Amino acid sequence: MKAILALEDGSLFHGKAFGARASACGEVCFNTSMTGYQEILTDPSYKGQIVTMTYPLIGNYGVNSVDVESWRPHVGGLIIRELSPVVSNWRADSSLAEYLETHGLPGLQGIDTRALTKKLRVRGALNGFISTEDVSDAEAIRRAKEWPGMSGQDFVKEVTHREAFRWDEQDQQSASFKLVSGAGCGAEPRNQQTPLPAADIPIVAYDFGMKYNIARCLRQHGFRVQVVPATTTAAQALQYQPAGIFLSNGPGDPAALGYIVREVKTLLDYGIPIFGICLGHQILGQAFGGQTFKLKFGHRGANQPVKDLASGKVEITSQNHGFAVDPQSLPSDVVVDRINLNDQTVEGLRHRTRPVFSVQYHPEASPGPHDSTPLFAEFRALIEHS
Repeated sequence: MKAILALEDGSLFHGKAFGARASACGEVCFNTSMTGYQEILTDPSYKGQIVTMTYPLIGNYGVNSVDVESWRPHVGGLIIRELSPVVSNWRADSSLAEYLETHGLPGLQGIDTRALTKKLRVRGALNGFISTEDVSDAEAIRRAKEWPGMSGQDFVKEVTHREAFRWDEQDQQSASFKLVSGAGCGAEPRNQQTPLPAADIPIVAYDFGMKYNIARCLRQHGFRVQVVPATTTAAQALQYQPAGIFLSNGPGDPAALGYIVREVKTLLDYGIPIFGICLGHQILGQAFGGQTFKLKFGHRGANQPVKDLASGKVEITSQNHGFAVDPQSLPSDVVVDRINLNDQTVEGLRHRTRPVFSVQYHPEASPGPHDSTPLFAEFRALIEHS
């Protein structure tokens, strides 16, 4: 089957279809990760976006039922240079094409993804329309131009869980895997897991589109995680008597989330320790009194350099966001303690007197490096010493 991608500027890309026979509008963005396409597909932060993978060969290790970051994929569509004709991995349950077909998502391969990525870097993120159906060029361009875009969009209400729940109450989903090697070990590698510590610190995790690996990492550091919907009020959250509050990642424009910012402001007044990641970081920035703005083409990939201004240390981080906090809008009692070395945008905030901090990137990775994992231990230490 043939497939088409149209951009709001009138550009057209024709290629081969894979996945489902479907169409979708969204903001066309690119991700520079070499692996992790399954985690990217299921990251709720990609709601409303069509993702282009810059690495040329995608799908070679297939898809499995474990490495998902949500209950279903959230992207509008997937664009790649070449779909691997071979799936080779002992953990694979299906191919990438089968996975997209199962979830009704269109895939496009065979286009010049370098040219598309360069256009997005020069022009900035563009609204687009992807289709594996019989759609004319003119219709495709019209659909791309009519899509309203990301600014002002609240996608959080579409991806948050509707009901509160306790994460991994039976400790069956959070243990990290321990690879067993060597002849005669007598163990099946896929079944070896590191024992979990006691869940001795209760926290409330606001689900704005939280990736599962964030919840796993919190549990691995001894947190008892009560997940609550994005619409939960501060009073309702405090009824769980948490020792700390976690604010998750999520999709859309942070400036459209005034109802969440209002509740976080209330939580700040209680002096309870708070840790925010990605959208949670942007919400905290607004709760402090700051503002956010849209980046030209965003940060999406597993190789973003971030400098800790206090220590001088550089972390290679996993990121997925199209908005950032404006440092000039922040009050004097909020410190910018981390910056992106590519464009000097804000990557970390810390309050001078309150037990509150946040990062723009993803310390839980999945996919990506583990340089920033110690931030979860820092959150625990902050609670223990508050």
